[in-house]
Amino acid sequence: MHPGCAIEQVYLCRDAIDFRKAINGLSVMVEQELGLNPFGSALYVFVNRSRNKIKVLYWHRNGFCLWQKRLEDEKFHWPKHVETDTQTVTIREFEWLLEGIDLWRNKPHKTLDFACVS
Repeated sequence: MHPGCAIEQVYLCRDAIDFRKAINGLSVMVEQELGLNPFGSALYVFVNRSRNKIKVLYWHRNGFCLWQKRLEDEKFHWPKHVETDTQTVTIREFEWLLEGIDLWRNKPHKTLDFACVS
């Protein structure tokens, strides 16, 4: 995230999304489908069907920011039994999620060490 960006909430979108969606599609989804304010001081986190990629959308001062993380092995642990469209987590819990910790089981991904890309 952008340094100095104050984040008050982190919303994990329950359902997997089409990862072809970019800023426009995701910001409309946050507003219309999730009923949340895309301009708020929050992170909106989306996962793909395979759960090996996440996208994070947020507003910073004068524009949207979007970043993505792809796992080379394993999957992101995602809430399964959520009755609402989103699961709220703290920023610290989100950091744990990025590190591979299952917030619901407390087990991290294994660390991978590669020498080159190809």
